[in-house]
Amino acid sequence: MASLNKVFLIGNLTRDPELRMTPKGTAICTFGLAVNRQFRDDAGGTREETTFVDLEAWGKTGELVSKYLAKGSPAMVEGRLRFDSWESKTGEKRNKLKVVVDNVQFLSSRGEGGSQDSSATERRQPAPQRDVTASDSPGNDVDDDVPF
Repeated sequence: MASLNKVFLIGNLTRDPELRMTPKGTAICTFGLAVNRQFRDDAGGTREETTFVDLEAWGKTGELVSKYLAKGSPAMVEGRLRFDSWESKTGEKRNKLKVVVDNVQFLSSRGEGGSQDSSATERRQPAPQRDVTASDSPGNDVDDDVPF
């Protein structure tokens, strides 16, 4: 039987990303995302529902999230679900479902979005930009007379 574990989310960060390092030096960045959904209720009115999701980004992806995003920043993430289960200090069984991030797309450009908190805004730097032209793409033999 085939299976698929893939998640795409677009939302705003609920807190500043927290970057930690494993003993071997691998970066782990944890952060939260708020995803909104609008729908019509039985009475015909528009309602909004917010889902809060915990995320974890590893390696270079985690470092970039920590460097360029802050509370309130809009982002699109692609990843997979992971179910963690553990026992608390009191012997209670605990569970948590989170998203392990494979790719992240920063949705705000320079000066847009982000936190209103000045310390977070000062820490956040604009994402590096690279202009890609048709000549940069390998194997691009498109005729200039093509109308689209």
